[in-house]
Amino acid sequence: MLMLMKLILTMLCALIGVAFLTLLERKILSYVQNRKGPNKVGLVGLFQPFSDALKLFLKEKIIPNASNKYMFIGFPILGLGLGLYMWGLLPSLNAFSLTIMPLLLFLCISAMNVYVVMGAGWCSNSLYAFLGAMRASAQTISYEISLVFLILFPMLLLPSFSFFEVLVAYPAIGLLFFSPLLWVISALAETNRAPFDFAEGESELVSGFNVEYGGGSFALLFLGEYTIILFMSVLTSACFLSPRYLFLYVFLGFVVAVIFLLVRGVFPRLRYDKLMNLCWKSILPLSISCLFLLYFTFLL
Repeated sequence: MLMLMKLILTMLCALIGVAFLTLLERKILSYVQNRKGPNKVGLVGLFQPFSDALKLFLKEKIIPNASNKYMFIGFPILGLGLGLYMWGLLPSLNAFSLTIMPLLLFLCISAMNVYVVMGAGWCSNSLYAFLGAMRASAQTISYEISLVFLILFPMLLLPSFSFFEVLVAYPAIGLLFFSPLLWVISALAETNRAPFDFAEGESELVSGFNVEYGGGSFALLFLGEYTIILFMSVLTSACFLSPRYLFLYVFLGFVVAVIFLLVRGVFPRLRYDKLMNLCWKSILPLSISCLFLLYFTFLL
């Protein structure tokens, strides 16, 4: 019972963190664009996320007649569920650990996000949504491969494939500068963040795979995406920045999350063929090279 309460508390904290992450993103983007951003609801706009959530969940639920209704409702719930389930794998001294090998479970859960994007676009029975889903699925599958090689780089220095060992062993994993850099780039593409946000390319896809969603269903897809973004930020801090103290662990996770948000306001969107070339011709060979270097330097 105590472990279950810890897991529920971790998920609630993740949801609250996601709510204020959206507010932080809107504030950062507003100052990048020389404007104020949300500042009316509560002190300096602190209650804006709760106002937006109330507005979305109270809107009328509209389901297209030609869609697969049960899957149309189910995939947003699955997307948020996968994002929250990841927080059970959080490397923490107090959080509930779901398994003794969370690395393998993390790779399985992150791979299942492809089904959420593809399924949400397919079951809408819309040409625009299906086109966006196919393009986003190809992108996610491609960068999933490089993520596997990059996360193995720090984890092979540990005695087991447990994220808990990262906080206990403190390995010297800042060995190569470009290894964390490649991880952040791949994580941006994996979570469909700018400049790799081809899943929601508004200018050419009319919002992509979620074009038929509105109200509460859209909010669930939105929450699932940002829950994974926040988790990837914390995981980056734990695995690639070697935090030795809890405060440093949380602070570096916050810094990585801010980098995720700043990139959206700084870099323009890439062309799709350049995105794929970046994965298959640059990031993937370099990530495999990192593993070879690690093997011949430390493991032989």
